[in-house]
Amino acid sequence: MSTTIAALSAAPVAVGWAVHNLVWRRRIEAARRDPLTGLATRAAFQAQAPRLLAPGTVVLVIDLDGFKALNDRHGHAAGDAALTNVAGALATAAAVVGGCVARLGGDEFVLALPIQHPGDLPFDLAGLHESLCEPFRFNGERVSVGASIGAVMVSHGPVPPLDRLMRRADEAMYAAKAIGGGWFIAPDTTPSLPTTNGRRAGRRGTHEEAS
Repeated sequence: MSTTIAALSAAPVAVGWAVHNLVWRRRIEAARRDPLTGLATRAAFQAQAPRLLAPGTVVLVIDLDGFKALNDRHGHAAGDAALTNVAGALATAAAVVGGCVARLGGDEFVLALPIQHPGDLPFDLAGLHESLCEPFRFNGERVSVGASIGAVMVSHGPVPPLDRLMRRADEAMYAAKAIGGGWFIAPDTTPSLPTTNGRRAGRRGTHEEAS
């Protein structure tokens, strides 16, 4: 009888701990996800992506073109729709090859993708760019954004750290943006521009060039 009473007394405590743990796990998972797009955050990507790095892996940094103009003309709801639309396309691309994708913030995204045929990368990037620029409907209108894609491929030899690959892909993305959008593949994995606090000098969030 006493054993039964003790078990019944302990049951609410056990249930309480189970609920607490479930809530805690959901909070942790939510912190790893961008609330608008559902993609991983930068921190989650930096924790997950290194496991994918190997010869044949490509790291992409993507920045949308014309995003501010879309917001100015149609409102922030249109911008949010564009972000979720792009996020869906990127998530699909990553899922097909077992890669990972994240929203870095604003209208910037990053992916790490294993590529079976590195020689096909230009064609893959052209197809990805086309899908990101595909018009979509918002409030009965067809609207669209452009995209600049920077890519860096991990070749044979020692695998560079993720932050170095992201910096190099970021430089390649700005090279694409400088020619009006599209895509650009970095010729190597070594960043060529100075950095401030680990980010390319002159980029949003930096204020001075590294010496």
